[in-house]
Amino acid sequence: MMTAPSLVLLGYGSTDPRVAQVSHEIRTRLLELRPELDVHVAFVDHCPPAGLQVVNKLVKRGVTEIVFVPLLLSDAFHAQVEFPAVIAQVQAAHPNVSVIASRPIGPEAQLLSVIDRRLREVLRLKRVSELDGLVFAAAGSSDVRSNAIVARRARQWANHHKLPCVTAFATAGPSTGEAVRTLRSQGRRHIAVGSWFLAPGVRYSKQAELAIEAGAVAVSAPLGAEPEVAEAALARYVVAAMELVDLEPAMADDEPAPVRHLSVVSA
Repeated sequence: MMTAPSLVLLGYGSTDPRVAQVSHEIRTRLLELRPELDVHVAFVDHCPPAGLQVVNKLVKRGVTEIVFVPLLLSDAFHAQVEFPAVIAQVQAAHPNVSVIASRPIGPEAQLLSVIDRRLREVLRLKRVSELDGLVFAAAGSSDVRSNAIVARRARQWANHHKLPCVTAFATAGPSTGEAVRTLRSQGRRHIAVGSWFLAPGVRYSKQAELAIEAGAVAVSAPLGAEPEVAEAALARYVVAAMELVDLEPAMADDEPAPVRHLSVVSA
């Protein structure tokens, strides 16, 4: 049985230690799901270790196949530019190591159930029993296509709850405050915010503050290291790991290719 590639969870990083903590908690969740996997955490910026630092240590151990799984909730600038730059840096430093990046974990539809759970928690805490409007709060991007995909998830979420919903973006706008005010101008008075953020941080905190100031009755906590998040990361890893497998190895003397089992990386 072949050895499964090492898995590196690649987060963007933050000066807020809670962001790194969530990445490590996702790693713990993954090991609970698949204790035989070799799972590590790295960051693009703001906090150690960097992707190359992690790979340097893995190569010293003899690891030859590595899958990076971006801990992002959209296919935005970070996923298209900064994260590929990390992979390119690793490949340049270790040309004999097979390295691949999976798709980001978002915007996976199964993560909407985490928003629901987080929102129920805060509504129960605040003893709110009635809602007539929703705001779907995301980080957003300068990439219009990425924002459109997130907005589609927001519509899916709103349709499920049969409530009017405005999508808010921390970077591109409208802000959560503006979104709440839009709903209030329509006569809505019981508005809650679902947070499409993986971890607490400056952007999440600011959007939560703006929503409450504008009259939102509740703002859900970020997704965090919930089981669905770890499951999404595992699913992304499995697909990328399969791409690393050489299905037609060059065989000398027309030897039949050995059967290579991937049960160790199956979801």
